[in-house]
Amino acid sequence: MKTSKTMLQKVGAAALTALMIGGCSQSNPASSSSASPISVLSREDGSGTRSAFSELFQLEKDGQDLTVPDAEITNSTAVMMATVTQNPNAIGYISLGSLNDTIKALAIDGVKPSVETVTDGTYSISRPFLIVEKEGAENELAADFKEYILSDQGQKIIADAGYVPIANSGSWSSDGVSGSLTVGGSSSVTPVMEKLAEDYQKQNDQAEISVLQTDSSTGASSTAEGVYDIGMLSRELKEEEKSQSLISTPIAQDGIVLIVSVDNPVDSLSKSQVQDIYTGAVTDWSELN
Repeated sequence: MKTSKTMLQKVGAAALTALMIGGCSQSNPASSSSASPISVLSREDGSGTRSAFSELFQLEKDGQDLTVPDAEITNSTAVMMATVTQNPNAIGYISLGSLNDTIKALAIDGVKPSVETVTDGTYSISRPFLIVEKEGAENELAADFKEYILSDQGQKIIADAGYVPIANSGSWSSDGVSGSLTVGGSSSVTPVMEKLAEDYQKQNDQAEISVLQTDSSTGASSTAEGVYDIGMLSRELKEEEKSQSLISTPIAQDGIVLIVSVDNPVDSLSKSQVQDIYTGAVTDWSELN
């Protein structure tokens, strides 16, 4: 049977249409012809990163958290990054020092997050990294480890890890102080604290430092209770924590970075757009065009 040219054209057009429909069947923010609901990711209660993020983007009112109730909660930086990597419609936030090329960092109000822009203040989405101790419970090893963190050596490790160092206290050398320390708290501070503890122990083999990853609120409460010798926080102390005789020391400055999949075409958001996404005023990527 002879096939007419017109019939072949119709078959080809139908096949192309089917291919196009199939290719757009997955929700993808790059596809403007279909809905692309935003998958909002947030951190767990107690997270210092969530607390700082909520404060910086004004996501609290009269003590109420305004984050959309159906936000997907992730309990660590690693889980947040993995979830964003796997979902082209997701948006989340992490520490500047945790960035890698598996995800895309968004500029905020046209300013890209970097050590340089956090340092000069042009990227305003930043917060401190703190260590805390219980007043009156300080010990010689904790004091020496703190001195090391604030020294040239410690602050270089912080800078090399992608965070903004603070003014350091000069050179440090080991006096061979012996003993053990338990340091616990923020999952954002944990990676750089592990590097600091490892380097300190290389220079002082009489010390044993255990670094435990929990969250900032646990870092504060467990230090107040004497469970941790030193707590790690990725936010400022709250008033109720200050009343527990906790002493805080800033060790670095960090940027909070909005992240999306590398397949997401969005490169920049305004602070108001981030607020709209996290309060549910904007629910689809197409609404940002």
